[in-house]
Amino acid sequence: MSELYRFGISLEKSLIDAFDEHIAAKSYKNRSEAIRDLIRNELSDKKMIKGCVVAGAITMMYDHHKRELVTTLMDLQHDHQSIIISAQHVHMDHHNCLEIIAVKGCIREIEKLAASMRALVGVLKVNLSVSAVRTHKHSHSHKAYNE
Repeated sequence: MSELYRFGISLEKSLIDAFDEHIAAKSYKNRSEAIRDLIRNELSDKKMIKGCVVAGAITMMYDHHKRELVTTLMDLQHDHQSIIISAQHVHMDHHNCLEIIAVKGCIREIEKLAASMRALVGVLKVNLSVSAVRTHKHSHSHKAYNE
């Protein structure tokens, strides 16, 4: 068995309360077990997709009243059109917009795009969710039945 290391974590009360609710909902026996699981998932996800072609979504909430933000975001999307499949824009309220951007390509490019968006003043939140794309080679054709 591997060696165990102990360390302390400082968290806000609201965050630890939410984490304890998560632990109960997932039926973990204790916080250590839940933290180990979260770390393993994070590391295995990164290892699995590192250097791979991935597909996923960038979700972003932003204040469209921030000067030049909308233009900058549009320019970023045009600069990365090779990895953007589609984008959906939703008006959440008078100030806030939600953008959902479907992406496919090299993980490094996609992470770079998400980081560029996250760094802009007026962008409130950016989440990136991706999965490795598995390609399958097969010999049959995909002709339509009516051909």
